[in-house]
Amino acid sequence: MDATSQAGGTTATAGGPVVGGQAGPADPLVPYLSADFPWYGLDEGWSGRRFLMQAGAGPRTVGDVDYGSLGHGEEPARQYEPRDVRKFAVVVTVARRDSRRSADNTGTLEATSASSAAWLAGSGLLAATWPGQLDRALRQDWLDQQSSLAWDLADDLAGPGWSPLSLPVDGSPQPFRYRESEYGWVLAGEAPGVLLGAYGRGVSAYGIGFSTVPDLADYTRP
Repeated sequence: MDATSQAGGTTATAGGPVVGGQAGPADPLVPYLSADFPWYGLDEGWSGRRFLMQAGAGPRTVGDVDYGSLGHGEEPARQYEPRDVRKFAVVVTVARRDSRRSADNTGTLEATSASSAAWLAGSGLLAATWPGQLDRALRQDWLDQQSSLAWDLADDLAGPGWSPLSLPVDGSPQPFRYRESEYGWVLAGEAPGVLLGAYGRGVSAYGIGFSTVPDLADYTRP
């Protein structure tokens, strides 16, 4: 699994990249448009709301955007809500990267893989959904524990924790690996030129399809 899939690195949020604590450009499309790979979202079968989430770079990389997320439906809660029943599906696009030197030239980064997409999707689901009965002070312990489990699962996509699922990508069926939990679902696979991950809750994964996004402005409209 690529090190870019681990927590850390420079994250370009929907408000623009933040470097050294200084806010970058206000245009939310800036980090997305700077990527050297195509973005994927839900295909035209999705008629609901679309919104930008974040694009970012992995640890020990500078400048390049390595992955990003596009949301569909209701935005996941940013803080604890006792009865959070929001329905959403998030598509994670990850650049295909070969093994390469780190930005500081002190080591080598692994190539990205479907496991990279699985980890990013899994960690995204954890950040968006957590047990309502859990005390806020214990949340970080829970996140650390669940993130470790998600990392192990992502590293073993062929294992029993995942099931096969075929979904359309640009109209052609593609194989994915899929798993459910009490918090939602996660899937991961490949697409032309990129690796794809997705997670959601309240939206059936069996009925979705993916396609390249011809106009990211569709994700900036209310």
